[in-house]
Amino acid sequence: MSYQVLARKWRPRSFREMVGQTHVLKALINALDNQRLHHAYLFTGTRGVGKTTIARIIAKCLNCETGITSTPCGTCSVCREIDEGRFVDLIEIDAASRTKVEDTRELLDNVQYAPSRGRFKVYLIDEVHMLSSHSFNALLKTLEEPPPYVKFILATTDPQKLPATILSRCLQFSLKNMTPERVVEHLTHVLSAENVPFEADALWLLGRAADGSMRDAMSLTDQAIAFGEGRVLAADVRAMLGTLDHGQVYGVLHALIEGDARAMLEAVRNLAEQGPDWNGVLAEMLNVLHRVAIAQALPDAVDNGQGDRERVLDLAQALAAEDVQFYYQMGLIGRRDLPLAPDPRGGFEMALLRMLAFRPADADGAPSTPLKNPGISRATTDSTTNPVAGAAIAAPVVQSVPAAVAPAPVEVPPPAPAEPAPVAVDAPPPAPVAPAAAEKINPPWEESEPVETAVAAEPVAAPPSVSAGAADAPVIQSAEVSEPVDHPAASEAQVLDVETDADDDDDEPPPADEYYEVDGEAFDYLESLGDEAADDSATDAQSLADVQPATGLAAEWLELFPRLGLSGLTGSIGANCSLVAVEGDVWRVHLEPTQSALFNANQQRRLNDALNQYLGRTLKLEVEVRKPEQETPAQMAARKRAERQHLAEVAIQSDPLVQQMIQQFAAVIRDGTIEPVETLNTEVTP
Repeated sequence: MSYQVLARKWRPRSFREMVGQTHVLKALINALDNQRLHHAYLFTGTRGVGKTTIARIIAKCLNCETGITSTPCGTCSVCREIDEGRFVDLIEIDAASRTKVEDTRELLDNVQYAPSRGRFKVYLIDEVHMLSSHSFNALLKTLEEPPPYVKFILATTDPQKLPATILSRCLQFSLKNMTPERVVEHLTHVLSAENVPFEADALWLLGRAADGSMRDAMSLTDQAIAFGEGRVLAADVRAMLGTLDHGQVYGVLHALIEGDARAMLEAVRNLAEQGPDWNGVLAEMLNVLHRVAIAQALPDAVDNGQGDRERVLDLAQALAAEDVQFYYQMGLIGRRDLPLAPDPRGGFEMALLRMLAFRPADADGAPSTPLKNPGISRATTDSTTNPVAGAAIAAPVVQSVPAAVAPAPVEVPPPAPAEPAPVAVDAPPPAPVAPAAAEKINPPWEESEPVETAVAAEPVAAPPSVSAGAADAPVIQSAEVSEPVDHPAASEAQVLDVETDADDDDDEPPPADEYYEVDGEAFDYLESLGDEAADDSATDAQSLADVQPATGLAAEWLELFPRLGLSGLTGSIGANCSLVAVEGDVWRVHLEPTQSALFNANQQRRLNDALNQYLGRTLKLEVEVRKPEQETPAQMAARKRAERQHLAEVAIQSDPLVQQMIQQFAAVIRDGTIEPVETLNTEVTP
């Protein structure tokens, strides 16, 4: 009797003998038991995971003499013929060798004939993605509506190449790759049944080399049995596969952890005797370090897919987490630089020596004193280490120390002209004097009676030498606010000067007219609300001139609106409003009719909420779509833009160089090409 390879001898003949693929088997078994049979099945997955095997088992389930069942008997003539590959109603087609449309048409011509022996005629098309586009088109109609006695089973390793029209007509099942643990478990069962001696490490090598394919694992096992003269040993399998001994990789890592350069180079010399691929050796080291990092983060997540789980856990305890990350990163850089090295072995050794030279310092080798940060100033360091000195810098404190004990004190000029009397430290310190609270000034919209003040009109001048932004630039004044500082307890010789004077010059409220002096620069942000605010408003000089300057409540709205912080569509609505009446808690505004298409109840609610939040009280806002009689914030912003544009155009036209070019070269200033330069000139007063 001729020898039968393990992959064919141990091919499953029923769903019960299948290894893995539980998610596929459950669906098929339930469909067969409930007689819910589809006319076309598509099995996808890598090579050797059971696609053809499941297809043959389905053929037995459909044609077994005991009836349609998920557990075929395996002893009837139909089951035996299917197992032996000679059942007439199971037509297996290799699409890789029959790709032409003529082959597909010949196949379809026989579909109309009823099965000869079985209950169903089963067409098994393997590697179906190799068919041509014309073959797929010829198959579409029959695949969609086959005769009731025909079943199609398609198998492929590349489902992305299948047309969507084929995928939509099939019940698709994706088969998973076999894990090394499952492969080792199955090989242990097979070799035990075959009475073949084996080593566990050898099976792990075969399981990893199979790369998820059970058929590849069985074929490699056959080869290992022949190589080892009837035994499966780890050394023989390693020599057969040409793989690296993981023990040597761990030897290099242990020498690296211990910082023993001699032992590390000796391990490299032992590796060199096998003539390995040094890039592959680095890859194996990175793989081990990756699993060590996982073991440090979550020990239970480390699998035994390579048969070295205990070694990985030992390394996880011996290595610090930062060392693992450092070695992994250096290994990646070493793999990148390895092709640039004059000698691959030299590049590998330099990568290891670099890991050894730049590895993080151990706890015993760390410096005993912390290094100073060069970015920290001396004053900051002194204030951190000496709290008394820090307090002296933070607050105006004068320390009185005897001359025999300490050097002369540092004098800090007090902010007030009058020098306060010193207070002894041993006496209870006086309570800190809080600065006088500034008198609250009610804004004009909180007054009981509205105040009307005319807004001073700004003259529009056109001097070419003066920029437009300088005239309107606000004056920014800086103010210092002193806060009471809690100082630590001092010695008896220290005397604290507590500053209690306050400048009362700023307590006087500004004149009421200042509330109505609206700064046009504050409305520059309206340009970001969108072009609808500028386009819908009157931007030409004639229409802007027709708008009356804002006075009274309209001027109050010009001042209030920028403080609401509105933007987007709601900001555009508010910028085109004008306040016309205030009756208690009811405010009434007029909205530009051109904005009525954008206005709705939601925008009114948001505008009302912004007013309530800013003013701290509940108001009722009434919006009437009506042409405002006075200037709105959007119109004011448009007027300011027009003024700046006019100043820019006048400055360009009156420029001597421009005039010279116009006269000598007949140059023309193109309309729309002049834009004002937005500048902000601030004057800071001490």
